[in-house]
Amino acid sequence: MPLDRTSHSLPLELARVLVVDDDPTSRLTLQTLLQASGYRVDSAATAAEAVEKMDDQQYELVLSELQMESPEAGRQVLAYAQCMDYQPATALVNSESNGNADCSRASVLIAPQDVPGLLGKVANLIALRVTRRVRRELRQCKN
Repeated sequence: MPLDRTSHSLPLELARVLVVDDDPTSRLTLQTLLQASGYRVDSAATAAEAVEKMDDQQYELVLSELQMESPEAGRQVLAYAQCMDYQPATALVNSESNGNADCSRASVLIAPQDVPGLLGKVANLIALRVTRRVRRELRQCKN
């Protein structure tokens, strides 16, 4: 009788992403797109909800709209994420169709209208985070 290898296989661990946006349409669109691409996605509608989720879960990437309940809410979410022990990659999402949001201080800006570009940037951000984490662990092993 042949072995049933499917029952013994380990589940594939995909990257967990947090999407933060107060616009339900933008949030759901981005969440659906990322889930269809294989990511595990949680979403938050406010900065406070995002903080609570980051305290409860570890994320490889946190994507936040710049302006939500306040003009600086998105930056505050990303600043909080960067202080987490697990150090997720972070990026601002520009869901405005005209692209005129003031994102001059953002290190990475993702525009959901460019689907291939968005998926490429998400993958690159997660890969960069993994590289930083491995380097940090290697340094700790040397000490």
